[in-house]
Amino acid sequence: MLEELLEQKVVIDLVSPYVCLGRLVRIDEHFLELKNADLHDLRDTETTRELYIADSVATGIKRNRKRVFVRRSEVVAISRLEDVVDE
Repeated sequence: MLEELLEQKVVIDLVSPYVCLGRLVRIDEHFLELKNADLHDLRDTETTRELYIADSVATGIKRNRKRVFVRRSEVVAISRLEDVVDE
């Protein structure tokens, strides 16, 4: 099921106060690999998770990592960036 997200821009909500956005390039049993990613610590801003993601949909991913591995056990949700709604 996750394979259909490969090579797509995705948003990953984590159990921690982090959110990760980028192009999903690889999946294994422990990690998701993203390229040209934005790993954002929500404690660094006063905005909510939802507003940060909506802003990224509108203005583009603010890349701060060429490559990042996200532990699957930390993932709460993953979706295509284009599936994020602003309503």
